Order: sequence, then structure tokens, then C-alpha cells
Amino acid sequence: MLTHPAEKYRPSPVLALPDRRWPNNTLTHAPRWLSTDLRDGNQALAEPMDAERKLQFWDLLLRCGFKEIEVAFPSASQTDFNFVRQLIDENRIPEDVTIQVLTQARDDLILRTFESLQGAHRATVHLYNATAPLFRRLVFGMEKAQVVALATHATRLIRQQCECQPETLWQYEYSPETFCFTEPEFALEICEAVAAVWEPCNRRPMIINLPATVEVNTPNVYADQIEYFCRHFSRRNEVCISVHPHNDRGTGVASAELAVLAGADRVEGCLFGNGERTGNVCLVTLAMNLYSQGVDPQLDFSDMKQVVEVVESCNQLPVHPRHPWAGSLAYTAFSGSHQDAIKKGFDARKPGQRWEMPYLPVDPQDIGCSYEAVIRVNSQSGKSGSAWLIEQNHGLTLPRALQQDFSQHVQRETDGHGREMTHNALWQLFRARYGLVPHPALLLQDYKTESQHNGELLLQATLLINGENWRLLGSGNGLLSAAVNGLTPLLRQPWVIKDYHEHTLGERSDSRSVAYIRCLLPDGSSQWGVGIESDVSRASLQALLNAVGSKA
Repeated sequence: MLTHPAEKYRPSPVLALPDRRWPNNTLTHAPRWLSTDLRDGNQALAEPMDAERKLQFWDLLLRCGFKEIEVAFPSASQTDFNFVRQLIDENRIPEDVTIQVLTQARDDLILRTFESLQGAHRATVHLYNATAPLFRRLVFGMEKAQVVALATHATRLIRQQCECQPETLWQYEYSPETFCFTEPEFALEICEAVAAVWEPCNRRPMIINLPATVEVNTPNVYADQIEYFCRHFSRRNEVCISVHPHNDRGTGVASAELAVLAGADRVEGCLFGNGERTGNVCLVTLAMNLYSQGVDPQLDFSDMKQVVEVVESCNQLPVHPRHPWAGSLAYTAFSGSHQDAIKKGFDARKPGQRWEMPYLPVDPQDIGCSYEAVIRVNSQSGKSGSAWLIEQNHGLTLPRALQQDFSQHVQRETDGHGREMTHNALWQLFRARYGLVPHPALLLQDYKTESQHNGELLLQATLLINGENWRLLGSGNGLLSAAVNGLTPLLRQPWVIKDYHEHTLGERSDSRSVAYIRCLLPDGSSQWGVGIESDVSRASLQALLNAVGSKA
């Protein structure tokens, strides 16, 4: 890279609009959407989609609710031409869906385009030509007047062709390509000239598309350009203003949102941002951004996983795990502090409440994602992550002190191998650490209790220790007190129960019970045990045995 990049590059000019109004506006409803996956997105693939993959993608777009879909550049290839014909001939286009096709400003290409559309119920013909000074000078060698003449001549031919096929509901779209670095006055001039030929009205709807063909400035500058155009275009109320942002600077989403604030009515883009160079604006992100603010996006991504799978299959491109809203890790927290906040949020949430959740701007279940992916455990995780997974997958609500104890064991385990712990590995570690194994060191075989005249309780139990039966006898002011007094001589050291918690697993009367016990040794160390049994007394006794069993 250059030490002084200003010697080679110069900043793109900005538009003077000191009284801009868009910063005070709010997004309160969804724009019109156009998916250009099957055209713009497809031409950006190393291996363009064949007919089968295109149809699979087409069906997905319909399921998602798109009503305007740019399907092809029919004059560019026989494959694209055939796909348009297939959609029409096989009656695959719902009556409320408008297909759109792209053409350059050449008579033969325009005629070929209309040939592909014969018999369509609704169709938009999209004409474009480049208008920026760089393209006029270097690419085409044309003056402004010649560029305007090219656009108006093509528009006149398109109108004639539409009038020759009145059975189709036609819509016309014109794009001054490279709008974002075209002189604002010239962009207005050429669009005024094109609109004068088309004469937009209810019978002849028109879209003017103002693309950020290559992002050359910050999103606020693009918004200024859109507002300036909307203010000064004489037929503003007779046309739909569309935007087609690319993502060269990584701000395509912001450019689209600010453009809508500035007056745009429609947004063109692709699912997950596929497109030339760094891609088109991501329509999934835009729609979900609206949804997270309580605005109906008019698109359905309630099965986001399937959307990702279809797009990946058709485009043969992966959706990044951290892609907003849809990535496999988009809702996942590894960080201990994040996990703690999320766990507290779920603990506090009551049914029917508005969604307020730390680190989760939407409920993952709304888009078909399970809560299993929300928290995952690695060496960066804390007590809450492990506790969350144990509770979500096995119903155990761990006491705080047990959460802290278990997290230390998890930390040692993950530090040892440096990898993420799966749900199953976490559960196996928990079971091994707290005695939930088929053959614990001390296993309760049977027991019975008897009340004494002095108010104490007598406990008689049979334990299995190293394959041998042992008799336990103890008394105390309660079941656990009697068990401790009986175990102390057996284990030849005193124990004190420091913590005890219990709850049922489920809400039925026959649900199993779980007990958590922490025992304290004379040297200050402590050990937890967990017991899960059909009755709470048995669960408590086994939890105590599991706690002391590691020292037996």
C-alpha cells in the first residue's frame, strides 16, 4: 500500500444538501422488494445456475413472499431466454407476481427480450445505460446528448413493443447505471427525458432505479443523492423510485436503509448479498432489520435454515457463519459474560411479554432456530453457559455454587484440548463429576427410616461399595442428618452438609426428583453430589453418597 494514497486516489465528490430531511425520518413500513438473485446474482457466479437450480431458487423466492423477481437477461444467452419461456409456458408465475428482465439499449436485444416475454401476465422490462463521466469518456466515448438519445430511443422502442402486446400488464424500469457517481443534474436530465417518452401513469407504471453500481462514498452521501433526485424530479408522484446498492465499501445495507429514509420506494438486492465483486445488498438483512424493530417486512424467513440451505445449494457459495440473522453462529454466545446475561434474560422472561433479551435482538425461534445454538461452551465460557445447556437439555436447575464448581471443571477440560465442548461431552462430564453414573462409588441399595421416642430419626440402609454390601446405621434430627452420622464412622472422617437444593423434573405428580448436596471436609475442601430418583428422599440420600463417594 502507498504511504501517501492521496497521490493516486482522490475522494469522490459529495452533494451539497444542507437542508437534508432524511435524518429525521424513521423506517415505519417495508419497501417494495425486488430479488435479482436469478439475474444479477446468477451472473456473478463462477458456475451460473442451470435450469434445475434456477427453478429451485425461483420456488424459494415465491415461498419467501417476493412479488417482483428479476429472472433473467434473456438476450444475453439462450439459457436465460429458455428460463423465461419455461416460467411462462409451464404456468409457474402466480398472477400477483411480476417477473422482470434486463436489456441493454440496443434494438436487437430489446426485440429479443420481448420475444422471450410473449404470453406473460405481468412483466417489467428493465433498461439501463451508463451515465457517469468516467463511462461516457473511457468506455463509450459519448457526449451527454448522445447518452440521452440512446436512452430515449430505446425507451420509445420498448413502449411500442408493449403496445403491441396489450394482453400483458407491462411495467417499465429505467436505470441510469453508475448513478452514484453521475452528476446529479445530468441524472435528473436523462431520467426526465426517458419519462417524457414513457409518459408514466396508472396504465403505464414506471420505475426509476438509482443504483450504487459501485459504492464510492459513505451511505449518507448516497442518501443525499436520493433525496436530491426525489425533490427535483418533476414526475416524482408518478413513478416508483428504486435503489440497487452494491457493497464495495461494505455499507450496502446502510446505503439501502438511508436511501429509503431519503425517499426510495423499492430496494433491489439478493439473498445473503450475492453479486458482482463484494455483492449486492442483502435482502435478508434488510428484512430482518425491519422485523427486529416491530415492522412487518412483508417477507417470510420463518424457516431461515432452509433458506440458507437452498441458497447455498443453488449458488454453490457458503453463507458465512457470522452472517447477520442467518449465519449458523448469528445467535451463539461463547463468552461467559454474554452467556450469563442471556441466561438471566431467559430466567426473567414471562410468557406473552415483549421480547427483551440481552444480546438477542430477535427470538431465534421466530425464524425456525432452536435455543440449542444460543449458548455453546469453549474455554472462553463461564458458569452460566454450562448451566444453561444442562438446564435446557436435561431440566436441571443448578444452584449458583454448583454452577461455579462445574464451570471450573469445564474450564480445565476445554483448556486441555482447546476445542468447543459438545452438549453430549458436557453432560458426560457433569455425570462423571457428580455421581450420575451407572455404578457410583457408593450406591444406595435400599433404606428404611423409623421415628425414635426422643424425636430423632433412625436410618437403616444398605450400600453397595466396590461390589460389596455395607450396612449403614445412623440417627439424627432428619434424614440427611442421620445419614451423615451413619457415614462418618464408615468413612473415618467427619462431613458437614453445607448446601442442599432440590426440585422436581417436570410438573406431573410422578415426575422424578433431583437433589444437589455440597459437603464440607475439615480441610476446607468441598464436594458436590447430585441424585436423580423417583422420590426426593432417595434422591437426597444418593446425592449425599455421590458427594462423599469420591473421598471414600
